[in-house]
Amino acid sequence: MDVIKNFIDGAFVESGSTRTADVMNPATGEVQAQVKLSSKAELDDAVARAAEAQKAWGATNPQRRARVMMKFGALVNEHMDELAELVSREHGKTLPDARGDVQRGLEVVEVCMGAPAMLKGEFTDDGGPGIDLYSMRQPLGVVAGITPFNFPAMIPMWKMAPALASGNAMILKPSERVPSTALRLAELLQEAGLPDGVLQVVNGDKEVVDAILDNETIAAVGFVGSTPIAQYIYGRAANNGKRAQCFGGAKNHMLIMPDADLDKAADALVGAGYGAAGERCMAISVAVPVGQETADRLIEKLVPRVENLKVGPYTAGDDVDFGPVITAASKARINGLIDSGVDQGAKLVVDGRGFQLQGYENGFFCGPSLFDNVTPDMDIYKEEIFGPVLSQVRMETYEDALNLVMDNDYGNGTAIFTADGDTARDFAHRVNVGMVGINFPIPVPLSYHTFGGWKKSAFGDLNQYGPDAFRFYTKTKTVTARWFSGIKEGGEFNFKAMD
Repeated sequence: MDVIKNFIDGAFVESGSTRTADVMNPATGEVQAQVKLSSKAELDDAVARAAEAQKAWGATNPQRRARVMMKFGALVNEHMDELAELVSREHGKTLPDARGDVQRGLEVVEVCMGAPAMLKGEFTDDGGPGIDLYSMRQPLGVVAGITPFNFPAMIPMWKMAPALASGNAMILKPSERVPSTALRLAELLQEAGLPDGVLQVVNGDKEVVDAILDNETIAAVGFVGSTPIAQYIYGRAANNGKRAQCFGGAKNHMLIMPDADLDKAADALVGAGYGAAGERCMAISVAVPVGQETADRLIEKLVPRVENLKVGPYTAGDDVDFGPVITAASKARINGLIDSGVDQGAKLVVDGRGFQLQGYENGFFCGPSLFDNVTPDMDIYKEEIFGPVLSQVRMETYEDALNLVMDNDYGNGTAIFTADGDTARDFAHRVNVGMVGINFPIPVPLSYHTFGGWKKSAFGDLNQYGPDAFRFYTKTKTVTARWFSGIKEGGEFNFKAMD
């Protein structure tokens, strides 16, 4: 059986740890590889090596660093299909979803090709008599990224590209469930010209995470995962004097107004709710139709669309709408939440619990489920399901629907479907959520803006990618300068004039 290694100083190195984790094939339920879970000592050694490599990399001018990003972007594009295959093999998502995973990461790399412009400081001429002021952005040193299972390519690139383009060295700890894509990306970065040791990929579990948080050399930590772990990492990192940006869970709502095009709304809900088996922090898991007539019409349109979704392994090609969830435990948790929804009085309109796929009976497949008449006190509403389940919560008025979103603990993404510009504008301005879609179900900003939620969906002051990423991965130094000049008298400098 394959044993997945770390990537240290530009080479694959097998961990000396005796602890391992299984890397599963979610479609078959079989173990396809093992990854060794590195020790604190191995993490600390990787950090020390990265700190040494960062000195020369940080002193490399931004344009040369940007050229590495250019070559890396070209290599990612060249190896798109290979990377998508790696993503699908370990995560289970369909190949079109996997290509999208790689593509959205690549777009952040493309923005980082413009790092010299992002890293420019400011200059004030004659801030006082003969006094100039200027600022410069300098790398932090060694930073760390801790990335989740659901986007094995995208989120590592969201972390690596701006951190490296800013002149830092990075320790990347990918999810132990999907380690191979991050390792392949590291290999491509090396091929693009990144010096040995500037990116170290260290596989592990909580032991490595805690070692990252406690290592005095690491200056900043970026994390994406569940809210409880995001809070834990943010608190421990801050307590140790590190910068931290930690992105957690979500419960994303989509309002459907009576004047909305319900066919377009229904199509959007199915794509946003069930794509990637619902394992997306920007998935729409709550449909909020305004008015009983809107709700009745919407559910009628949703049912056949949901019932016709095709579930299967990624090897079935583009004919599959979504694949399995990541583990057997995830499947059991999703089914348990569906059970609780039924027990607490919600109407289960489409039941995906008994889904079986011939030839893949041991796979972690969940059929699509659709609820109606869900209320905010139910577990199916309060919990982030992270599975192919959509809940309809009926609201009588726009204000009721808006307050439902605003009262939720999470604030990652939200959307509204309406033909009325005034309602849409009001919603966008008032809702306390970080990313808003108007007739757009998954409002992930383009890579030259920035990605981040509010409330319990995010911890830290700066968001991912875009200008915020360069602010997060650099520190500002401001210089106040005055130069004295002597006055020439007879060809000699009069140094007394400088007093």
